[in-house]
Amino acid sequence: MNFDDTPQEAEFRAVARAWIEANAPKELEADLKKSGFAGVNVGNRDPLQLSKAWQKKKAEAGWACLHWPQEYGGRGASPIERVIWGQEEGVFGALSGTFIIGHGMCGPTLMAWASEEHKRQLLPTMASGEHIWCQLFSEPAGGSDLAGLRTRAEQASDGSGDWIINGQKIWTSGAQHSDYGILITRTDPNVPKHKGLTMFWLDMKSPGVEVRPIKQANGQSGFNEVYFTDVRIPDNQRLGAVGQGWTVSLTTLMNERLSIGSGMPTGFPELFDYCMSLQTQDGPAIDDAAVRSRLAQYAVKASGLKYTGMRAISALSKGETPGPENSIGKLVAGATMQDLAMFALDLQGQAGVINGPDQTEASSRFQAMLLRSPATRVEGGTDEILRNIIAERVLGLPGDIRVDKDVAFKDIPTSGRA
Repeated sequence: MNFDDTPQEAEFRAVARAWIEANAPKELEADLKKSGFAGVNVGNRDPLQLSKAWQKKKAEAGWACLHWPQEYGGRGASPIERVIWGQEEGVFGALSGTFIIGHGMCGPTLMAWASEEHKRQLLPTMASGEHIWCQLFSEPAGGSDLAGLRTRAEQASDGSGDWIINGQKIWTSGAQHSDYGILITRTDPNVPKHKGLTMFWLDMKSPGVEVRPIKQANGQSGFNEVYFTDVRIPDNQRLGAVGQGWTVSLTTLMNERLSIGSGMPTGFPELFDYCMSLQTQDGPAIDDAAVRSRLAQYAVKASGLKYTGMRAISALSKGETPGPENSIGKLVAGATMQDLAMFALDLQGQAGVINGPDQTEASSRFQAMLLRSPATRVEGGTDEILRNIIAERVLGLPGDIRVDKDVAFKDIPTSGRA
């Protein structure tokens, strides 16, 4: 692959760079550069409002969701132009993290399955950051088995055609800030588990929706439990046909692994800079052969992730849809981040157990990285699920034995299920 800009790409880069230079919130730049892996650092200011303001400014100038069609709030740009924009936006891109679920997962699902009326109604406000979206998939008893979900959708008895939703979701990122969400439910327990599912989009302010933030080890509450008690959803908010939910969900999941895997940081640049400045009792850390060896290993992985991501972007530029190979990026990046954080804390010695940004080296970035890293290996598909996907759908190896594949969901034995 040739990574040099074409004349057209160079022109696009120059225009993007000039606009960012003139419009980016420069007063946040220093804080954003210090942001670690526990969220966006903007001092005492409200990160949600700052993120919305930056996203709105981008949307008004045509820089939001660049690859989306213009009629849906995008720019109609190529995937390569999207990459160029990300490179030029730099640290200010951290302000867009609030919208990654909507832009990277919900938006593509709506574009593929929603009515034209709903696309034009919902996508522009999603692109501009006016409305935040979440993805309501995982359930407490489901583990990694998404198709084993129990949240029920039953048609109302009043003849309206509406659906009544009851159940619970868990690990829903950003639900406490979300205006809308996409929701997968079980509509038929009498068929095998993958065939009885149906997908909807819903207003998160609907009566009967309750969001409960989950307190995490890093002190934040980015994940949530969401309860549904007799929540009414009109049938025209269904995505795909009744019973087609699994197929619709694959659109979301493939885009999820692309958006998470291609953008997931490993922490390597931060570790390299840290080792360059760290003084140990034996001298500069970078002079230690063992440290250099570990850095070389991480550099190889970071480079491999970069070019694997570029391969995915090249496929998109040819009109192809995200494929199972995008599971590689998330699998490698998540494990690398956790291992790298532990190595950085080993270098800090006893100080590695301190977690105050003002008391620790590197502003506690590696402590935050370690506390956040287990979630990266669960969200968007656990390591085990991703390995199965890579083995079966990329390498063509035999699939796992699934004894419940052709059994009606209601007949699958499960302790404690009503």
